[in-house]
Amino acid sequence: MKFLCCGGNKGNMTVNVNGSSGENKKEAEAEGAKHGLGIRHLQTFLLFFALAVAYAQRVNLSVAVVAMTDAAEANPHFPEYKWPEKTKSLLLSSFFWGYVLTQVPSGQLARKFGGKITLLTGLSICSVLNILTPLFAKLGGWQLVCALRVVEGLSQGVVFPSVHTLLSAWVPPNERPVLGTAAYAGNQFGTIIMLATSGLLASSSAGWPSIFYISGGVGCIWAILFFIWGASSPAHYKKISAEELKMIEMTQANEATSEQPKEQMHTPWLSFFTSPAFLALIASHSANNWGFWTLLTEIPSYMKNVLGKDIKSNALLSALPYAAMFVMSFIFSAIAMWLNKRNCISTVASRKLFNSIGLWVPMCALIGLAYVSSDQSNLAVILLTITVGFNGSCYLGFQINHIDLSPNFAGILMGITNCVGNIMSIIAPLLVGFIVNNEHDVEQWRVVFFIAAAIYLVGNGLFIIFGRANVQPWNDPPSKPRRHSTPQVESQH
Repeated sequence: MKFLCCGGNKGNMTVNVNGSSGENKKEAEAEGAKHGLGIRHLQTFLLFFALAVAYAQRVNLSVAVVAMTDAAEANPHFPEYKWPEKTKSLLLSSFFWGYVLTQVPSGQLARKFGGKITLLTGLSICSVLNILTPLFAKLGGWQLVCALRVVEGLSQGVVFPSVHTLLSAWVPPNERPVLGTAAYAGNQFGTIIMLATSGLLASSSAGWPSIFYISGGVGCIWAILFFIWGASSPAHYKKISAEELKMIEMTQANEATSEQPKEQMHTPWLSFFTSPAFLALIASHSANNWGFWTLLTEIPSYMKNVLGKDIKSNALLSALPYAAMFVMSFIFSAIAMWLNKRNCISTVASRKLFNSIGLWVPMCALIGLAYVSSDQSNLAVILLTITVGFNGSCYLGFQINHIDLSPNFAGILMGITNCVGNIMSIIAPLLVGFIVNNEHDVEQWRVVFFIAAAIYLVGNGLFIIFGRANVQPWNDPPSKPRRHSTPQVESQH
């Protein structure tokens, strides 16, 4: 057990059963701080770039479909497709059909073959398919575009498990809050850029196809850069300095209790699903996705029909909440770094604090949004911005907790929680459609917001009660027995 005193010496206040390993870890952290920027920061930037590309490609159809179905409003010199609302909804949801399917297998593949290979393969395929989208629409209509989006979802299913696998290999434990946030901020950066520029691209001389050409082309550029400079682990990067390699290996060695290679470890599936800490992580991730996608898909309709303000008519206004989330994530990261340097808070307390900010502040804002009247549209935009902006604090909560629990299986854990979380992303809009029969009825929308707020409350409540931030015993399972060896009972504890 660790007793921390704000401003005190963390090393002196910690009882370490591993002897001198705590001193070695402290020396390694000091060495890393002395050398400043290194190859691990380059890898973090490449991951930021990867997630920006992934999210830009994920949301590009949602903004391009407006011009594709109403070319006269953007540029009449390009094809127009008379797709009804049901068809557009089908196209927008088709990405997630494939996305959910590859989450868990991707974590296993990333651990076996390396995060670089799986991430590079998945985003390269998705980038090429993005470039082909206008051609597919011309040749096969919405049916071919729908099939293409399913394959894009399948290929992007590798992204989060691969990124988590790479972060667990490259980032020292004391730098996870900062570098983890820096990498995952790419999500919002890609969303902001796509929302803010889509209108300009669609009305330009290149027309709506340029939305797909540019997002796909940038993805191809990233693939080339990542092929040259990306690596699955510090040991696979030839030009890393001996000092930085030693620092990363020493700080991560403190978390390991087994010396067997990751590739030889069997995956302790039963231990995952009997671990209260991991089940709480699933609950928190699912709650976050429920609220996030309820807002992303339904708030524009609420603001148009209840408040009389169509948020999609203004690209910059649409991007505002995500710009707030992007900025707030770095503010929260700076606070976490300051607390860490001052030794004011333990890791588990830090995870629970920032997760609570990321889920319970939006919970309160959602309740407030439910009572905003139609003549208070500016207040509604402020509350929406607070809801999404403060959600960026979750990057320092559940988002990196997978690596805390199990550096060896972080990618698989992310695949599992992201799979369940994205099932919630599919169910949430369907439930809204079931509840809201009259889009102008404030009472029906109030039920939607209360449900999202309640899920935020329960999800984070479980994380506070059962969440942990220490490496779990099943991170280093016994080696898998050979086929002809005598069966042995393995402890799942």
